[in-house]
Order: sequence, then C-alpha cells, then structure tokens
Amino acid sequence: MKIHEHQALDLLGAYGVPNAGGAVAFTAGEAAAAAQGLPRGRLVVKAQIHAGGRGKAGGVRLADSPEQVGEIAAALLGSTLVTPQTGPAGRRVNRLLVTPAVDIAREFYLGLLLDMDSGCTVLMASAEGGTEIEEVAKHRPERILRARIDPLVGLRRFQLRNLTAGLGLSGQAAQDFEDIAQALYRLFVERDCSLVELNPLVETAGGRLLALDAKLSFDDSALFRHPDLAALRDPLEEDPREVEASALKLSYIPLEGSIGCMVNGAGLAMATMDLIQAQGAQPANFLDVGGGAGADKVAGAFRLLLGDGNVRGILVNIFGGIMRCDQLAEGIVEAARRVELALPLVVRLRGTNAEQGARILADSALAITPENDLKRAVETIVRLTGGAGR
Repeated sequence: MKIHEHQALDLLGAYGVPNAGGAVAFTAGEAAAAAQGLPRGRLVVKAQIHAGGRGKAGGVRLADSPEQVGEIAAALLGSTLVTPQTGPAGRRVNRLLVTPAVDIAREFYLGLLLDMDSGCTVLMASAEGGTEIEEVAKHRPERILRARIDPLVGLRRFQLRNLTAGLGLSGQAAQDFEDIAQALYRLFVERDCSLVELNPLVETAGGRLLALDAKLSFDDSALFRHPDLAALRDPLEEDPREVEASALKLSYIPLEGSIGCMVNGAGLAMATMDLIQAQGAQPANFLDVGGGAGADKVAGAFRLLLGDGNVRGILVNIFGGIMRCDQLAEGIVEAARRVELALPLVVRLRGTNAEQGARILADSALAITPENDLKRAVETIVRLTGGAGR
C-alpha cells in the first residue's frame, strides 16, 4: 500500500525526521488559506498522486503569495498528470501539498528496501539525488552506495560512517544523515514498510539536512497490525479492480493479455499463465481465488475479469483440496448466470469431487467447455479466443 507525500512527511516527523512540513488542501480556497498559515516567503504547490515525475509533468509549482497559491491550486486540482510512472492515462489530481520553499545547497537520495536475493534490508544513498535518480540508477549504478543490514544486529555505526564518507558529508550534516538513517530504519521495521525513499534529502544553505520529498510503501499483508496506516489508503489512486479484489479478499493483478485466468493457489496460477504464454497467447491477469471460494467470491472474480475490456475468454483452473470441486462448480454456474457471461469459458477441475463438479457444469446448459487436462484446457481457450500472439 502506498500513501501520499503529505502523509509520509507526517509519519516521518513522528519519527524525528526533519522535513519542510506544510498543509494538505483539497480545494483552491483551502490551498490559499494554508498558505496564509505558513511562514512568509516563497511557497511550493505540489500535486499529490501516487507517482513520481510530478515536477517534469507540471505538478510542482512555485508561488510568491497566497493568492498565487490559490490560482495554481485551481489549475492543478481536477487536472490529469501524465508521468513515466502513471502511464498514458495519467492520474487525476485530487489533493495538494502547500509547503515553504527551501534554499537548497545539495540534493541527496536516501532509501530503504528489501533485497530479495540476500533476504536483508538495504540502505541506499547517492550524492546525485533529485529528479534524475532513476537515470543514475540505470546508467551510473556505481554512484549509488549500498549497505546491507543484518536483521539480527540492525544498522551499524560503521555502515553509516562509510555512507557519509562516500557522500562527502562532514560535521553537522554527517550527524544529521546518521540520525535520519537510523530513524528511517526504525520506521521501516516498526511499520512493516516495503519501501522508504527520501528524494531529495537536501542540505540547506545552513548546512542541515531536510527531507524535502518522501515516498512510503507498506506490506499489505501486515496492515492488520497497523489500522492507523490502513486508514490512510486512497482508493482513488488505485486500479478500481484491485480495490474490488481487495474487498473480496482476492489476490488480483491486472496484466495486458486477453485470456482471463481464475485459479486457486499462487503456484498453480503462475503455471497456468506460463502455459498460456507457451501457446503464444497472453494472460490478462493473475487471480488467485484462494481455498474457500463460494458463489459470491466467484461472482466477484468474474466481475473483475469482465471489467477488463481486453478479456476475450476465461480459463478456470481449480485443484480441489480443501475446496471441493462440486461446490466450486455450483459457484461457477451461479456466477455465470448472475453476470450473464457471454465469453468463451473453459473450466478444468481436478481433485476432491471433480467428477460431481463436471456433472454440475454439464447439466447447467451454459456454454461451458470442460477439460480434464491442463494443457488441453489452455489450448482450447487459446483456440476459442483466437488468442495466439495476443
């Protein structure tokens, strides 16, 4: 789960990370009023969307007065920002952050993420922070310093000193860096983060470090431990299908193919998608309905698949262990009738009560194509959808 920049800065402040602060606004009037309450001087109006590259897309603008803040806010709110991370559809701007401008001497990057290869959290830092950090990572990866953190001992002082030396920091700025990095690591662990980024972390003209922008992401599976974080979720920033899937407790990821997949079990789902690609077609999604899907859950899964305009047919691949195939077949039949399914539907049922499930499908009088063999099931849905190469 991602949160907005203004929410991330509030959370960072609670962990003692200095930042520019500011106020969130949902209307032009609120933005102008927020500017009135900030220190005199130049102000920055920042669009709040869950994507980077806002500055280059016109989503970060300077203002010299509260009146100008109101004018900028009126132009930004309701507009659509298109950045490399949003895709061509862009994201609608529904809220803004109004914050004081900062006199910047240098910009740095500081981040924490999970390294799946080592099983450790990695602290990354670069003296080339700012809008070009992705280009640095791509073309000059040696400019990004890394420290792997052993979860048993935590972030060590020598690792911080190596980073400050590599960044060319000394004196108060070096001490600030160490304090901020320690606070970020504590936040990362205590709040079950999957990503923490300060970009840029700036050195001010006065020689102090300040978080000027922040990105935080959290492990969805750990949100039950953090209801305060779950309350920060903004459904408007997420794919509506993923929001519905979350409400139904379905594991769903949209892809770009034309064959909708409904499978129980992540491993079986991945194998099904691999077989579809081996036949020259492309899956439209990853969808794991879990081990106890009833009619309501299956109907919701069908709605998700049909909500994708690229889907030309659906493949259901179920291995009944805890889930009985006859119960699932009843759910499929009921769901197909509810949503008035008109697309090709191929169903493979194996496991507990698979024969009874096959009879239920056959007796339904619905246009359902049963298959026992997974490879044949994939070949059938590809043929029925003309899906080769899609």
